Amino acid sequence: MRHFLGQAAYSELGEFESLARAVATAPNLAVKEGLSAAAGRALSKHHGLITEIRRRGHEPATEMAPFVAGLDEFRRKTGGADWHELLLSCYLAGGLLDDFFIRLSDGLPRDIGPRVAQLLGEGSGTDVLVHELQTAIENDVALGSRLAMWGRRLVGDTLLVARSAMPAADPAGGAEARIEPVFTEIIAAHTRRMDGLGLTA
Repeated sequence: MRHFLGQAAYSELGEFESLARAVATAPNLAVKEGLSAAAGRALSKHHGLITEIRRRGHEPATEMAPFVAGLDEFRRKTGGADWHELLLSCYLAGGLLDDFFIRLSDGLPRDIGPRVAQLLGEGSGTDVLVHELQTAIENDVALGSRLAMWGRRLVGDTLLVARSAMPAADPAGGAEARIEPVFTEIIAAHTRRMDGLGLTA
């Protein structure tokens, strides 16, 4: 459980940092404001998770430390070549990992699992990402094709990160028995996000 919380907490911090990068390079103030709200929600989830870590008498930095290198490398690989690829990464990878950690929280003790699921399931403020991506794709067919390819790459990289969480979340080995249906569900959610943008998954 400690490992799960540490990994999920650092994942949310990484999502905040990615959204903050998107804010810094946004084309206008209205988009900056919308993205800053999404970044704030990711940071709120991070703070909620570290609160759970402290509630159990552990130090958040210590619990997150084992996952820093791997998740930082993941963010580097999925940062994108431009602003639109970064937005798609925040939307797709962030959503996929939230879905995954919510499903994993089912295996946590009853005094924490439902709270974590509720925390991670809170609105992510991604409407602005969807709007900006849909508008750009509608106005640029070539961009849409490139983003479809980027989205297909993202799901592979993100599932590798998700799979790496399984042993930490369930060292007894029961996670492997649950992994296929979980992955089937989160891939279906990823496909719905791609479809909603008009992209082929």
